[in-house]
Amino acid sequence: MAIYAALITLQCFIVLACISIFSPTIAASDPPLTLDYYRSTCPNVFDIVRKEMECHVLSDPRNAAFVVRLHFHDCFVQGCDGSILLDDTIDLQGEKKASTNGLKSLKGFTIIDKIKNKLESECPGIVSCADLLTIAARDAVILVGGPYWDVPVGRKDSKTASPDLANQNIPTANEGLLGIISKFLYQGLSVTDMVALSGAHTIGMARCENFRARIYGDFGATSGVNPLSDSYLRELKSVCPAVGGSGDNNVTAMDNVTPDLFDNSFYHTLLKGEGLLNSDQELYSSVLGIETRKLVNKYAADPAAFFNQFSDSMVKLGNITNSDSFVNGEVRKNCRFVNT
Repeated sequence: MAIYAALITLQCFIVLACISIFSPTIAASDPPLTLDYYRSTCPNVFDIVRKEMECHVLSDPRNAAFVVRLHFHDCFVQGCDGSILLDDTIDLQGEKKASTNGLKSLKGFTIIDKIKNKLESECPGIVSCADLLTIAARDAVILVGGPYWDVPVGRKDSKTASPDLANQNIPTANEGLLGIISKFLYQGLSVTDMVALSGAHTIGMARCENFRARIYGDFGATSGVNPLSDSYLRELKSVCPAVGGSGDNNVTAMDNVTPDLFDNSFYHTLLKGEGLLNSDQELYSSVLGIETRKLVNKYAADPAAFFNQFSDSMVKLGNITNSDSFVNGEVRKNCRFVNT
């Protein structure tokens, strides 16, 4: 056991060493984000975004998860700079077709388009798409029962995108715990941030392609001998056939108890060994997850602790900046295209 523990410690040390060497740093000269950035130029920006998000979430609660996921995928590539929103053009390859994104995986772009149109009517050329998406993600969480947090603003939109960084930086559904931790540390986010932000999977759906390996792999081992778990597993297999193909795009809720409510039910799912994605269940079941297991237990037992940490971690996520965009960025008129 002592040798095994030493090997685990060595693995973690190697990950941390690599992160310290290769992790990007936010330039000290980056303009600070502030709560009142639009006070004089577009004072109604928060109200406009909130009202639009209310309409979209009321029409379909799944829209909340779509927008939150867009924000996460944006911030993990070049910082929170709206690069995820860019379409492919002759001169630019966007991130939407990256394997970690995929046209059938990321949704919510039309929601952002509609909000942007409202903002351009009210305050033309003022509010960046990066800020719009960050505010909308906060409102999406609130509208399905989640916590409030203040959103600092003042981001600029990038003129570039990076599908390569999208494939490199964004955690995948079947990734192991050390790989996931390394990707969060690379962004300046802690293990605590990682476990708290993973709680966003209490809302939203997953595609069969992303949970097939889990349900035909170790799902039975982590959930144990339990008639309810067996029934749930049979249900999942009916949605997602073992052989890839026509069923790849079938979806099911990542939280099968309260899929449209932002709460701590996700962590109770992990305690039962029923996490839909391997990357989620790793937080609790991995032999390397000593710290993450403690946090899962904490958030399952104390929803207020989860909400408080989730709010703090979302602010940290939103504060991952693209230093280049502050210098060379812009405020896009259309979130899908760089200004001409």
